[in-house]
Amino acid sequence: MTLAERIALPLLRQVDPERAHALALKGLRLGLAPLPGPVTSDRLRVELAGLALPNPVGLAAGFDKNAEATAPLMRAGFGFLEVGAATPRPQPGNPRPRLFRLAEDRAAINRFGFNNEGATAIAARLAARPAGIPVGLNLGANKDSADRAADFANVLATCGAHVEFATVNVSSPNTERLRDLQGRAALSALLDGVLSANTSLARPVPIFLKIAPDLGDRELGDIAELAMEKALAGIIATNTTLSREGLQSHHAGEAGGLSGAPLFERSTRVLARLSAMTGGEVPLIGVGGVGSAEQAFAKIAAGASAVQLYTAMVYEGLSLAAEIARGLDALLKARGFSSAQEAVGTERDRWA
Repeated sequence: MTLAERIALPLLRQVDPERAHALALKGLRLGLAPLPGPVTSDRLRVELAGLALPNPVGLAAGFDKNAEATAPLMRAGFGFLEVGAATPRPQPGNPRPRLFRLAEDRAAINRFGFNNEGATAIAARLAARPAGIPVGLNLGANKDSADRAADFANVLATCGAHVEFATVNVSSPNTERLRDLQGRAALSALLDGVLSANTSLARPVPIFLKIAPDLGDRELGDIAELAMEKALAGIIATNTTLSREGLQSHHAGEAGGLSGAPLFERSTRVLARLSAMTGGEVPLIGVGGVGSAEQAFAKIAAGASAVQLYTAMVYEGLSLAAEIARGLDALLKARGFSSAQEAVGTERDRWA
């Protein structure tokens, strides 16, 4: 953590969480955050679904919903970014308050409901960003859409020319009945639409699928089979959870998706089971509770080719990305791995 972060973070935590987040984005745009550039080394460089990543530590979707701070975030130490979620039309999301800090648990609960400025505005910003690390877009659906499955393909058609990958997000708990699209038949039809839109792009992009951590083995098996059947570029495991097990904060009863430290073990077990179910044939991105180099390594050892973080930065600051990447480099060296790829899945059985 930088000196500036040690001063700023306690002040931001005195402000409403959503307002604090907006101030953090503004600070990024004004150049007030640490921007060391991508952290990289021979051990850290990763190829993921044809994407060359300087390191396997990415930013999860939700931090920069509207692609407002993409340029500075590309210089914040990450190996890749995911912005969004974007929906075809702008929508305000759910009523406020809708974001809660659970400081005692190093966690957060949100029920945003895909608030964003819409695919057209986001596409314009993505088109204007500089070259650099890979940037992807999380695809969403409008709450009042008559055909939510078609919304995902529409967003890709609008924005696909300006990103290096796209993620189908059917796992947010904050849009009513959205998670129903994780069922095999519904998901298969939805993916067919997205993949068709992708082939229509001048430059098709890798398509990832983001899943919930609350699925059983049968549901995970269906997703694993579909991912291989549809030749998806990978699976992002996982989104936020509806579980409230073991929480201490007085905000524990708030509705929405829980992210942060309490999600780490649950999401890592799901990741490892998916790795086993796919035989390591489908690249996985591990998300959920990553707040240290040791936790990033654990996700990789459980089967992830890369990881993403978000909530831990609420408590540790933006410089955490570079710290984790550098720490991961040191861990890989200490454990005798010449590359992050060598470590993928080496401790899968421990988690599965």
